[in-house]
Amino acid sequence: MPNWNQVLEEIKNSKRIDGLDFVRRKYLNLLHEKTGRNIIAYYSGWLQKSGIGNAYINDDDKNGLMANIHGLDRNKGLDLILHTPGGDTAATESIVDYLRRMFGTDMRAIIPQLAMSAGTMIACACKEIIMGKQSNIGPIDPQLGGIPAHGVLEEFEKALKEIQENPQTIPIWQKIVEKYHPTFLGECQNAIDLSLEMVTLWLETGMFKGNPDSKGIAKKIAKELSDHEKTKTHSRHIHIDEAVKIGLTVKSLEKDFDQEFQDLVLTVHHSYMHTFANSLAIKIVENQSGNAVVYHYRSEE
Repeated sequence: MPNWNQVLEEIKNSKRIDGLDFVRRKYLNLLHEKTGRNIIAYYSGWLQKSGIGNAYINDDDKNGLMANIHGLDRNKGLDLILHTPGGDTAATESIVDYLRRMFGTDMRAIIPQLAMSAGTMIACACKEIIMGKQSNIGPIDPQLGGIPAHGVLEEFEKALKEIQENPQTIPIWQKIVEKYHPTFLGECQNAIDLSLEMVTLWLETGMFKGNPDSKGIAKKIAKELSDHEKTKTHSRHIHIDEAVKIGLTVKSLEKDFDQEFQDLVLTVHHSYMHTFANSLAIKIVENQSGNAVVYHYRSEE
């Protein structure tokens, strides 16, 4: 299978107007032929086009998934190739509910590079996660308007503690604390509780379904993934060894599959990266048959 540069050369030498699409879809279909399973690539180009809102998971993505699932033989399960920075928690809950209604828990998450935040949550709803040496998931601690919910509560608690211990610090903390409306503090706690509950439930009923201690295992993993004190930052990259240590069911791209499968996954990934770098596409939801919903960069953003 071709490497990064070879994929780019293949696109350039195709002499087709739709060269980017043609090459990408060719390798996606080859991966489907290799596995015999349905494949949907759920890809964001946020690395190439940072700061663009519609690069993130949102409710409109369900339309893309619906269009891609239509006509598929759902008895073949689903391999969901994820590359995303995350996004809206409520939209993520709705997407997972829909995917499970379509495929049950017969879903594998393939992560060629990054599935952060809400992307990690979707991966946790699958029966197993496939990662390589270069792959990362991330913490599931939610953000509200780009502000980490855990960070807000920790800062507020720190302010209260220091004020109680030394009232002279009130002027210092006053300007910081007054920016947080009590309602916002409540929303932060609710967001944390919701993401924790969602992931716990998905792990219990999917990845660890049938395990006598499924609830306990699920709670432990969800707590690890949402522990802001340990992860320190919302953008923390969790590699495969750490994901295994946390307790997730993870298959190694290099150790648990043959070379052809590994090469196909990476070639598919390269194809999407080249598409984002050489077009106005910002997000793509696409299946092995070439059905695709492509979201484009909107200049007004």
